[in-house]
Amino acid sequence: MNIQVLPDHKLSSVAPLKPCNVEKKEVELILVKDQNGVQYTSSTIMPTPSTHGTPCTAEELEERETWGKKIDFLLSVIGFAVDLANVWRFPYLCYKNGGGAFLIPYILFLVIAGMPLFYMELALGQYNREGAATVWKICPVFKGVGYTVIIIALYVGFYYNVIIAWSLYYLFSSMTSELPWLHCGNAWNSPNCTDPKLLNGSFLGNGTSYAKYKMTPAAEFYERGVLHLHESRGIQDLGMPRWELVLCLVAVVFLLYFSLWKGVKSSGKVVYITATMPYVVLFVLLIRGITLPGAMDGIRAYLHIDFKQLNDPKVWIDAATQIFYSLGAGFGVLIAFASYNKFDNNCYRDAILTSTVNCVTSFFSGFAIFSVLGYMAYKHGVRIEDVATEGAGLVFIIYPEAISTLPGSTFWAIVFFIMLLTLGIDSSLTAARLPSVTSATTFGHYVSVSVSLSLSVCQGGIYVLTLLDNYAAGTSILFGVLIEAIGVSWFYGVDRFSEDIERMMGFKPGLYWRLCWKFVSPTFLLVVVIASIVTSTGLSYDDYVFPSWSNVIGWGVALSSMMFVPIYAIYKFLSMPGTFKQSSRLDIELTHKRTFSFSMVDG
Repeated sequence: MNIQVLPDHKLSSVAPLKPCNVEKKEVELILVKDQNGVQYTSSTIMPTPSTHGTPCTAEELEERETWGKKIDFLLSVIGFAVDLANVWRFPYLCYKNGGGAFLIPYILFLVIAGMPLFYMELALGQYNREGAATVWKICPVFKGVGYTVIIIALYVGFYYNVIIAWSLYYLFSSMTSELPWLHCGNAWNSPNCTDPKLLNGSFLGNGTSYAKYKMTPAAEFYERGVLHLHESRGIQDLGMPRWELVLCLVAVVFLLYFSLWKGVKSSGKVVYITATMPYVVLFVLLIRGITLPGAMDGIRAYLHIDFKQLNDPKVWIDAATQIFYSLGAGFGVLIAFASYNKFDNNCYRDAILTSTVNCVTSFFSGFAIFSVLGYMAYKHGVRIEDVATEGAGLVFIIYPEAISTLPGSTFWAIVFFIMLLTLGIDSSLTAARLPSVTSATTFGHYVSVSVSLSLSVCQGGIYVLTLLDNYAAGTSILFGVLIEAIGVSWFYGVDRFSEDIERMMGFKPGLYWRLCWKFVSPTFLLVVVIASIVTSTGLSYDDYVFPSWSNVIGWGVALSSMMFVPIYAIYKFLSMPGTFKQSSRLDIELTHKRTFSFSMVDG
């Protein structure tokens, strides 16, 4: 059989092509044997003379938009991986799971699963020069995985932009001579609002931790002044949108748009600020934090070593899920970013560098956080565990309250919320950029904004945000990257994938990486997926327990993205002629032919 192959797999709609003449090549594929249901072929290449002049050069065929500089790519990847979770989740997880002992499972999972998956995605995107969905030309039956991660990115945008809008609101609110969450007596405060100076260990002797006490000025500013949560009875009563938050959200959207409108050339320059600013601010906050009374107690609590905690399976599950979410493998962003690299870029070195920087940042941020928590515990005469918390409660209640008591509090508040803003914008830029690889930027952008406006900035929007945070990118993203790892390692093949890497960088991945890709990483992901399902419980927000129907909706959201994997696979098989077995053979054979044609053009 004769198949005519045009070597245009590297052409992209991102940048216009130069006018040139493309030389056609015919590839004669001859069936030589059939073994275990897979057809093996030999081939000969027969060039077809061009009828229009000189053929295109390799440089002309490589006409795809690329990063302006290597540092643009590195900062974009670091900016994506380093997000709010590095500040508001890892330090608390490390503290509650044995302190320094938690680093043992954390580093172990980084080495055997996190880095290999990170490396795999960078190499996959760089070699094929495609986005999250179109990269699956290497094995078309798995293209549903690409659609899964795109839908997940859309869901994440529903609530992540809202968190950025909250940070922007706090930033504007900080621009006063006296921070609004310092005292009671404001319009949003309840009659039960309590001056923090009156709160100490004896006052909270009823078993309520300081972090859970919701009648401080800082807690009431967040829940009553910003969210108006007291006007909602639950997720079934969302109420009206808050116009102040709507304006902040619109401002965030415009900021994201103008950061992306010229593609990687403009967004690559934006990250010079958004990716580096958090490090500057964290360092400044750390220097200020360690000068506070009680700071050393907080840092000692953060670093204490309790090896007995390692006997608890939940500690290992926390370490596994944290390393996975922290690095961001599986969201399709790394594939998209790497697709704009030069073909011979050393993505192996990039993977080691950026994943290491991300994890070191998580550990470093704990010092800035716990130095201030130690100060809070000292100030109120309570234990560190009474003020230690994670998530929004840490960055919108506890930390702002601590800042409000410092000399020059306005300056420190502005600095802190600029850090949150840049952390959020960096990650949101990547989520917004991901659909652009599949020509769905405008649609996804407006859908995300519309849902955010209609749900998450309402008076009960925190309930919607909690639901999406738990279900939109929980088990579904773990499932997606599991199928991705299986597709690359077992169907496309580790050996073929290693040859692709050799064509790019001149050397094959070592045995360690190949074993991780084929056995360790898929096993790791399978265990984490099962653990996430088994340990799943009903949703709650503080004392509010979500109704059972909301959990059903949550699982529906999760399944709505995961279903693309089996649905597309079934569609692919049904659209091929012949029986199921013949369709399976044909899909694998087409995968082999595509790979063969790619290697000829690259060579």
